[in-house]
Amino acid sequence: MNKTIIVSNRLPVDLKFDDEKLVVKSSTGGLATGMKSVHSEGNGIWIGWSGLAQEEVSDELQVEVDKALAKEKCVQVPLTNADIDNYYHGFSNSALWPLFHYFQAYTEFEWNHWKSYVEVNEKFAKVILEHVNDGDTVWVHDYQLLLVPELLRKSNPNITIGFFLHIPYPSYELFITCPWRNELLQGMLGADLIGFHTYDYVRHFLSSVSRIKDVEISFNEISYGNRIIKVDSFPMGIDYNRYHDAALEHDKYLEDSKSDFMKSLDFHNKSNEESKLILSIDRMDYTKGIPNRIKSFEYFLNKYPEYKEKVRLVMLAVPSRENVPQYQKLKRETDELVGRINGQLSTINWTPVWYFYRSLPFHDLIDLYVSSDVAMVTPVRDGMNLVAKEYIATRTKENGVLILSEMAGAAKEMHEALIVNPNNFEQTADAIKTALEMPQEEQKERLAALQKRISRYDVERWAGEFLKALEVAKNTEPIQVAKKLTEDKISDISQSYRKASKKLFLLDYDGTLVGFKNIPSEASPNQEIFRVLDRIQSQENTEVAIISGRDRKTLEAWFGHKNYTLITDHGASMRKRGEDWEILDNLKSSWKENIRPVMETFVDNTPGALIEEKEYSLAWHYRKADAEMATVRTMELKHVLKSLLFNNALSVLEGNKVLEVKNSSINKGLASSKLIVNDEYDFIFAIGDDWTDEFMFEELPEDAYTVKVGNVQTAAHYYINDNSEVLHLLEKIISIEE
Repeated sequence: MNKTIIVSNRLPVDLKFDDEKLVVKSSTGGLATGMKSVHSEGNGIWIGWSGLAQEEVSDELQVEVDKALAKEKCVQVPLTNADIDNYYHGFSNSALWPLFHYFQAYTEFEWNHWKSYVEVNEKFAKVILEHVNDGDTVWVHDYQLLLVPELLRKSNPNITIGFFLHIPYPSYELFITCPWRNELLQGMLGADLIGFHTYDYVRHFLSSVSRIKDVEISFNEISYGNRIIKVDSFPMGIDYNRYHDAALEHDKYLEDSKSDFMKSLDFHNKSNEESKLILSIDRMDYTKGIPNRIKSFEYFLNKYPEYKEKVRLVMLAVPSRENVPQYQKLKRETDELVGRINGQLSTINWTPVWYFYRSLPFHDLIDLYVSSDVAMVTPVRDGMNLVAKEYIATRTKENGVLILSEMAGAAKEMHEALIVNPNNFEQTADAIKTALEMPQEEQKERLAALQKRISRYDVERWAGEFLKALEVAKNTEPIQVAKKLTEDKISDISQSYRKASKKLFLLDYDGTLVGFKNIPSEASPNQEIFRVLDRIQSQENTEVAIISGRDRKTLEAWFGHKNYTLITDHGASMRKRGEDWEILDNLKSSWKENIRPVMETFVDNTPGALIEEKEYSLAWHYRKADAEMATVRTMELKHVLKSLLFNNALSVLEGNKVLEVKNSSINKGLASSKLIVNDEYDFIFAIGDDWTDEFMFEELPEDAYTVKVGNVQTAAHYYINDNSEVLHLLEKIISIEE
């Protein structure tokens, strides 16, 4: 039976030794709750760090820990204190966390941190591979493990891999500041499905992939190697019933069973009928916008002084990363702000800010949620923010208002909240006033819409939707007619080659014999290419024909000294082996004077683009241009060119990162036909990589062996993954068995 393996930095259990006795307690975090049903079903396991460093646990106790975790269907990844310092506190939280949250000034790129990040990701992959079998599903979570999907893919391509990022994904302009951006993207692209909280993050990720990895993207699908990777948004929910039911139970508390904390809240609420509580709950983190929230509240009190002594801001700040300088600075700033405001504005009977720097048990959190008239959730950047949803779930009396930052992922779905820019104190102050004065009926309408949405799309639904999409993604393959060229088929082709009496190899150049270069003139053949082609040409009754979009001057300079057949300009001219050049059609080039200025305009407006002028065509290259800009410019140029070429003997040919205008009467298919028409070849092998080669594949006889470089829809019979395999493939075909 196939299983689902969940992978996260921390396991969903808390371990501690109490008088040398191991105590295991289940976590109640959002991820642990959301994955509970997935984890409990079947024979699935959860892999992660236990929270105990290797140095802290003896070998004997380690056995005890493993046994205790096994009962919870968990497997630990052993990490040292050095791992935690460099991988977790280092690269994960000093580089990725601030970078992905747009705090570039706090970002630290240290080589030893990155090295540790790679090593720990490899440790995670090693443990996963020890427990995974073909057909299993692995769901990897969050920014600490960005490299794991690709590590798994390399070792076992027969598993299904999902990845979900729980924090924002930054814009391309910010992401490229990371020295190891290519490796991070490569790691994520090992997954079959990549999930984010919002479509904005999806868009940023696709932009980075398009610009950095130079791959084909269609809507939310990435064509990478011989795979299709799906990318989509899945807004994470909460355990709605847990919070809603707890709020209902709260109303049944008897006076003597209430906590001291709840009694304080009740006293505040009863002391003044007009009194209102505004709630703020956050981890003490610079991404949460805590200082701005306090300043906005101060601005509100000064702008609307009639609310003094009637409104309190109840701030719960949960301690976090207290040994990190930025967090220590944030704590000092928060303490000073609260002290200054309370010092300036407090009266005998009123303190404007109640500030708690500690964690609260669940029932005290519910007390806070239920007792507050308004919740202010105003992070400066947040992947989702579940506090906003938890507050809404506790509004059982159909009252309460949520003020929500537009920078939180939750704002994309919680439209009925009062949405604010957390940096705009004026707007936030006005939103506080609107919230405090909102009529009961409007509160009820807004809450009803919010509660309907978050109760329907709860955390279990989130997990289920992701796994359902992952099942679809793993079965998505590129549309193709071609079959993968296997070793057995290569052997068959080699047998046919040896039996044939007259043999022809039709070889495309750019993208096939050689990889693409940013500047076309730099793609000259190396000695390895010459070695392989000469070896083929030296075989008895074997002809090498290079059929390229390159112009005659270039091919003659590169291959003129060789006895190969050369076909240039997609079939405009040909030099048969041992013969002179022949023009295959009566072609004109005077049209270039009208088309060149149009292309030059687009070159001027597209940094990185260039024009390559050939004898019978003009090519607009955009390989070095920004990918997103090039997409727009290419569409515009195609539209302009097609309108200019209407009823003309010219056509626009779209190749790999190039648009080419040429005579309609020439293409590789017609040239191939002319080459073979008078010669009785009984073995033809043709290979190419882009749409210009499709004409050749279509025109060749059915018994020709046609191969496409790249796993895309094609008229060729077979495909290989990329051009790095081409020279080795050619040598295999001509190899004579002993």
